[in-house]
Amino acid sequence: MAEYKLLTTDGDAKRAEFQTVHGTIQTPVFMNVGTAAAIKGAVSTKDLEQIGCQVQLSNTYHLHVRPGDEIVKKLGGVRKFMNWDKPVLTDSGGFQVFSLSSLRKIKEEGVTFNSHVDGRKIFMGPEESMQIQSNLASTIAMAFDECAPALADKNYVRNSVDRTSRWLERCRSYMDELNSREDTINKQQLLFGINQGAIYDDIRIEHAKTISDMNLDGYAIGGLAVGETHEQMYGIIEAVVPHLPKDKPTYLMGVGTPANILEAVDRGIDFFDCVYPSRNGRHGHVYTDHGKLNLFNQQYELDDRPIDETCNCPSCQSFSRAYIRHLLKAKEMLGMRLCVLHNLYYYNNLMSRIRDAIDNHEYSSFKKKMLDGLGSND
Repeated sequence: MAEYKLLTTDGDAKRAEFQTVHGTIQTPVFMNVGTAAAIKGAVSTKDLEQIGCQVQLSNTYHLHVRPGDEIVKKLGGVRKFMNWDKPVLTDSGGFQVFSLSSLRKIKEEGVTFNSHVDGRKIFMGPEESMQIQSNLASTIAMAFDECAPALADKNYVRNSVDRTSRWLERCRSYMDELNSREDTINKQQLLFGINQGAIYDDIRIEHAKTISDMNLDGYAIGGLAVGETHEQMYGIIEAVVPHLPKDKPTYLMGVGTPANILEAVDRGIDFFDCVYPSRNGRHGHVYTDHGKLNLFNQQYELDDRPIDETCNCPSCQSFSRAYIRHLLKAKEMLGMRLCVLHNLYYYNNLMSRIRDAIDNHEYSSFKKKMLDGLGSND
């Protein structure tokens, strides 16, 4: 079994170690998003090691559609498939299924929807999601849930959350069975439950209590960063975290900007993931402690400085803003790759600095200094 060891706290900020069968994760942590078992932007798992990535996140739905989870299982699981020897978390596919709103039909058993690749009909429920994730043999599997729109009608959200709770029971029961099977690759796969409830504090709190009683390996807050304001998101985190177990990791799904991460750590979050660093990097937007730079801007045409003169990433150690701008303008893939490498390094390094600040009980002043530097351009 996994062990979550709380090393120190600074206010509500937590500094911990999470021991898994595939290695120990130092938290707070940012998980680099490799949806289809690859980071978009031509970044390999060897690159991820170099830039300090601890956990890689892959997606159940996308790998089920292509190349197929049975194929990944035959090749030894997703970690062996992509040559990554550290932990992997697999998202349950729930968010992707529910984002295909025009293509899906929800029932108690699960969801029927059409593949975005070839249009074929797919059915996914709790058991199917657990089976796919077991085939992928990830370190951490996420429960199958409904991600209701943040601003949905309250009655709809309440019914949706009740169904998500029933689905979670089915996920746990089926995962126990899968982990006992002879042919399962990772018999110590962990299960995280997901708190839902849109922007309704009372539904969120009630659901947090319900899933906390299930004694899972970790707990996520889902259904945020999908249309609500930052203030609403922070309010939900403040409402929910006190009702989740203190001795288990907490994961804020799909969030976010550096400022979002700094604020959420202050409210007791351990795990983060977001496509921003890779997506922005592919469009020439790069992160620094003074906000984002857009390398397409003409002001960088003759700028022979690195993206960030204080940065130790491979891009900043070797190339200038002017050169990377040229690559981007010429549509050379190397430009995109160098920007993504820098951004992922920036996020992983930010988490390392956050951990040091909590260790030294200086998180409040660190957060203020960082937010002042980032300004509104985070």
